[in-house]
Amino acid sequence: MISYLKGAVDCLAGFRLILGSEIRRFVIMPLLINIALFSAAIYFFTKQIDIWVEQLLPHWLSFLEFLLWPLFAVTIFLIVFYSFTLLANLIAAPFNSLLAARVEAKLSGRAVEEINTDAFWKIVIRSIGAELIKLLYFIKWLIPLLILTIVPGVNIVAPIAWFVFAAWTYSLEYTDYTLANHGQLFYEVREYNRQNRMRALGFGSVVFVLTSVPFLNFLAMPVAVCGATRLVIKVKEQNT
Repeated sequence: MISYLKGAVDCLAGFRLILGSEIRRFVIMPLLINIALFSAAIYFFTKQIDIWVEQLLPHWLSFLEFLLWPLFAVTIFLIVFYSFTLLANLIAAPFNSLLAARVEAKLSGRAVEEINTDAFWKIVIRSIGAELIKLLYFIKWLIPLLILTIVPGVNIVAPIAWFVFAAWTYSLEYTDYTLANHGQLFYEVREYNRQNRMRALGFGSVVFVLTSVPFLNFLAMPVAVCGATRLVIKVKEQNT
């Protein structure tokens, strides 16, 4: 439980970090991308919610619609916002890598490494490649979750499954930026999170809440990148 709370604190610390004078300019692009994508997600969700809930709700449970409607609405909310978060991370990946590097430099007290044009394009190629690998991993688990969501009766547990899945993958997503900056591959990032499972889930749970709250969800990406960098540094300090 203590590790879970530490992960939550790591994420919340991101709010303070994005305000640092050395950090603010690296927050702009992830912030703008997040605003654009989450605005689209909100519009999409509000337009489709009634149609999808009607399709998901089994006819034989229609007499319980007043109880089950919120449950299925939450499921659809999780699916839509999680999908748009994956897209936002894919687009913003190079900028998130730069942000993670700058936050790490600030927290560790080391000199900031300046990025020239050639180095930036290498980061772009590497980070987008890493995002595609992560996307394939996430899709592998999305398929059984989607099946769970549409199977009548069984889909009652879908919101819990989606929450745990989202928390876990958010931790993988955001710790990857700092770890990848040190040359670690995605399978190493997964192992890192397994070794720090409860802290990872605590961190990912708060990221999920941030992505779910209007206006806060615009800040979720840069806050999560900064918070994940802090998590990696704190775990390293704890283990040395």
